[in-house]
Amino acid sequence: MSCHLRGLSVLVTRPADQAEKLCGMIEAAHGRPLRFPAMEILPTDKPEAARQLFGAIAPDTLLVFVSVNAVVHAFPLLPEALPLDLQIAAIGRATAAALEEYGLPATLIPEQRFDSEGLLGLDALQDMQGRHVIIVRGNGGRELLKQELEKRGATVVYAEVYERHIPERSADNLVHGWTQLVDAVTVTSSEILDNLLQMLGEKGRELLRETPLVVLSERTAGHAFELGCRKVWVTDMAGDRGILHALCEIREELS
Repeated sequence: MSCHLRGLSVLVTRPADQAEKLCGMIEAAHGRPLRFPAMEILPTDKPEAARQLFGAIAPDTLLVFVSVNAVVHAFPLLPEALPLDLQIAAIGRATAAALEEYGLPATLIPEQRFDSEGLLGLDALQDMQGRHVIIVRGNGGRELLKQELEKRGATVVYAEVYERHIPERSADNLVHGWTQLVDAVTVTSSEILDNLLQMLGEKGRELLRETPLVVLSERTAGHAFELGCRKVWVTDMAGDRGILHALCEIREELS
């Protein structure tokens, strides 16, 4: 897919070390990415708990990675050898691609919805009686996956391998120049949207609510509408390509 963004200025709110691919795609499409990380990802300061869980992985364990961050921050804690027939699930194609890069391909990936609901819809996860599951994630997050797998008979524990924080930076200049600097905003999770609203302050929040906002899922879109955002685009394909496609639609609508 190719399009010409014709100078569309896009606020990219991903963590700093995860934003460059999308920013490069926006630049290649003749847009202007404005980097403003609304989340900071750091390794857990208590790695021993996760390392201990990983060290005791049995062959019948299901290992679930909920994000690319989970993959990146888990690998320093994993043992050198894992059971050969270990079942590994990835929520989303980007997470699966990250696992592939580390030489640990996923065996279970949702086919349509790239979230907990999509994973729970897979046939292989319907009967979990007696199974052991380790969900690899950051601190906190949704409880749906754990709760539902437990209802299906599994024993589920969390391996929390990273922490999410709100960056300590001022948004005053961004808010002051918003109408000249920002034509559209991208957020890739509900938590990033919450952080962004907190960082922007009252005036910035009102500006954001009237600015085209690109999100990756209907769940995040619903959260955005609840928070008062009025112009929300949900991507029609996964990942950065979906975000770029939505930005192209926004560019056409603004023309």
